[in-house]
Amino acid sequence: MGDRKIILGHNSEGLNVLSLCDGMSCGQIALRELHIPIAHYWSSEIDKTAISVTQSNFPDTIQIGNVENITEEFLKSLPKIDLVMFGFPCRSMTKATAGTEYNNGLKGVSGLFYPCNKILQWIKHFNNPDVKWFVENVDSSKTEDIITINNILGVDAVLINSNLFSAQDRKRNYWTNIPIAELPQYNNTVLKDIMDSNVSEKYFYNKPFTYYGDDKKVCATLHINGHDILKRVNNKNFKSPTLTACRGGNLQKKVFDNGRCRKLTPNEYRKLQTIPDWYKMDVSDSSIYNLCGDGWAVEVIKHIFKGLYRGIE
Repeated sequence: MGDRKIILGHNSEGLNVLSLCDGMSCGQIALRELHIPIAHYWSSEIDKTAISVTQSNFPDTIQIGNVENITEEFLKSLPKIDLVMFGFPCRSMTKATAGTEYNNGLKGVSGLFYPCNKILQWIKHFNNPDVKWFVENVDSSKTEDIITINNILGVDAVLINSNLFSAQDRKRNYWTNIPIAELPQYNNTVLKDIMDSNVSEKYFYNKPFTYYGDDKKVCATLHINGHDILKRVNNKNFKSPTLTACRGGNLQKKVFDNGRCRKLTPNEYRKLQTIPDWYKMDVSDSSIYNLCGDGWAVEVIKHIFKGLYRGIE
């Protein structure tokens, strides 16, 4: 980082960070990658696998449980917080799922935004008025909900596609008071650049398929049961579609590999989410798919968190 000085705030040992809906702690990965020291990191998360993976990588993380159970008394016990961040659940705002149980925006599970925001506003008003904060969610079809969030947070969403940093198309909205440097104009990395070699046979399908040609982004349809999106086989010469959690059969994204259809591997999911090699994920394949699908594209978060330094170009 050269001679740039970190905005350390109130603790010379590093940042005091409060992360709500922390998941696999992608924000903490980004801070570690940028060599931004952390004095204390409080994580609100309820998924046991996410907590286990986080603690195996960051054993000093202080787990504080369900965000809906965080009390004012607890917040009063905290030292001054330098950074608050959260990516509230996207399932009822995302374009990637269908059905009335999903497409109800902030009235559904994505309404967890409200208790997260309540904590953020408390920190801003009673703990540190200069706190840096960062909020993430999907490029939602619920325009009215994005406007509502804009109004509540007092800033407009910044839409960033992870394809500027990776081999994955992944549009996400970011709300923050951290200055965001100019985005790269283009990234030519595509699926074939991150694909594993010597892929295990267990990831391949022995099912018939219809092939559409080398020039198509979705170059084949796999003949399996289920919704159309489960049958799409992607061309390795294009960007990957947006990764999602895989809570169900055949939900993994698929690629056409040497004349055959297969699932992307857990390691390829990691690479598409730009998760560094040092980050340990000693859990099942299904858990890695879910954690990555629910997580943040680390290189995007790193780009934003560079704004925590004074003198950023």
